[in-house]
Amino acid sequence: MELSELLLNNWHIKTVSVILIIAAWIDGRELRVPNWITFPMILAGLVYSTSIGGIGGLGAGVLGMCVGLLSLLPLYAVGGMGAGDVKLMAGIGAWLGWEITLAAFCVSTVVGALMAVVMVLWTKSMKNHYENFLLILSEWMVVRNPVELSRIAAERKPRMLLLPYGIPICVGTIGYFVFNGMM
Repeated sequence: MELSELLLNNWHIKTVSVILIIAAWIDGRELRVPNWITFPMILAGLVYSTSIGGIGGLGAGVLGMCVGLLSLLPLYAVGGMGAGDVKLMAGIGAWLGWEITLAAFCVSTVVGALMAVVMVLWTKSMKNHYENFLLILSEWMVVRNPVELSRIAAERKPRMLLLPYGIPICVGTIGYFVFNGMM
């Protein structure tokens, strides 16, 4: 197989992968995924979906974008995640549709959970994080108002060990691509 053929085969998957790697690298350094990555990713994904499927492709891209948004929006709404992470998942959906996005979200969730456990063990702060987990869980059960939960989370954020979730999104999504022979 020629290099050009290798690069062009599933080029859209490779494009999404490169964007995810850049976003994860930035998130790891700055604890944020910037809009200059996410908005063009979403727009380009919708253009790509439209170009391959017309109006139906646009619909598939919009549905994928919505699944990406909705997968992480509840955590964002209560202050548990940044907006850039949510938009990054929306970008995956705009490019690849709802089914791949949902699968990538599921794998990314497992990767994120494993990364969180490793981070807690690495920092030897299991007791502190367990107490925070119980506190957050009780807040969710008692408060139930997303605006209030977000305010409480914002107050707590400077004291917490933060997981740059762009990294699990990247690792989980690309891992899903590789496992399914899409690369």
